[in-house]
Amino acid sequence: MLPRNEKILDQVRAEALRRDIPSAEMQRWLGLARPSALLTQQGDGPVVGAIRGPVLLPADAKDPTFPLIATIDCAALPADVTDLPLPADGQLLLCGWPEEDGYGEVMYVPAGVAVEEREQYPPDFSPDDEECAEVYAEIPQGDLHLTVDISLPYVKTIPGPPWSAPLPGDPPFEELTRVWQEVMGDVPDGAFSYLGHSTPLLLGGYGTDRNGFNPAWLGANRSGSAGKDGPPDTGDWVLLAEFHGGRQGGATIHWVIQRADLKERRFDQASVFVYWNP
Repeated sequence: MLPRNEKILDQVRAEALRRDIPSAEMQRWLGLARPSALLTQQGDGPVVGAIRGPVLLPADAKDPTFPLIATIDCAALPADVTDLPLPADGQLLLCGWPEEDGYGEVMYVPAGVAVEEREQYPPDFSPDDEECAEVYAEIPQGDLHLTVDISLPYVKTIPGPPWSAPLPGDPPFEELTRVWQEVMGDVPDGAFSYLGHSTPLLLGGYGTDRNGFNPAWLGANRSGSAGKDGPPDTGDWVLLAEFHGGRQGGATIHWVIQRADLKERRFDQASVFVYWNP
């Protein structure tokens, strides 16, 4: 683990002890830590992708339904930057629309495949439309730089039923998630320091939240309700990516997928949710 991430976890331990959180509970929670990639338009890390670049697809691929948010160069990502079975090379295209009732899609172009440039803007999202133009203006184009990050379960603590816990099926670590947010809020190149102010993209890990829900849980439970027997777990579903587009009021796109589908490159099976918080 990188010294940066060791230092973050040491700070979490120290703050948890200061708050008299039982050591066993803290250690069990820290054992859930997962590697993740934080991609931003700032920083001096290697370039691994771009926000709103050209739409490059094979001739036989359909045009995207939604605007391109980011292209990820899978070969530029270190193999262990996440614990997801990501492609070792090729281009991952994350498309979506950060507005209320917005959705999205995932497309993948294997390495070595001939591509052609498509129209940058789908017909229903023309920059000639005033509202669309405002969204594009708030998502500036630019390279994405990698920060090798660490992720722990996190949702904002809100009143609600038991299934709003950070990880359904696990004890609700409300106080520990507050510690995590506060520690990460002071990390200058951390995910929480960017929220609402820039265009960070998270790959892997647990993400932040979607109105008090674990995003991967929503992939496994599309109805949004737990049922009388309590919440089923997230099963095979994982967070592939999460995008905070700097939209005024807040809009976060979550791309979630089952590990088996990700491993077999069945990206058409991904689900996409937008958390809108005006």
